[in-house]
Amino acid sequence: NKIIFSDEAHFHLDGLVNRQNRIWTSENPRVIVEKQMHSQRVTVWCGFWTGGIIGPFFFENAAGQVITVNSARYRDMIIQFFVPKLQDMDVDDMCFQQDDGATCHTARETI
Repeated sequence: NKIIFSDEAHFHLDGLVNRQNRIWTSENPRVIVEKQMHSQRVTVWCGFWTGGIIGPFFFENAAGQVITVNSARYRDMIIQFFVPKLQDMDVDDMCFQQDDGATCHTARETI
């Protein structure tokens, strides 16, 4: 109950869910499905643990435009959003955040 799992994800607003989906059908297997190259999306971070859900946090600039998650922005989110949320939840004991190996999570300035 002291581990917080978290990650960020892109949610495409055109309905695209996963570019790796494969469709098996009896019709033409070489059919081409056109997709928009740079569809609108939101990038959202969320954490969860036995105490509940932390977030969501939307990575966007002051104008509300989606921004790429890099180590500086990830660090800022941790300091300005995540830590205050933990304090609001009155977490007294030491807890651990579990991240994947993404560069923004493992950069020197983030650790």
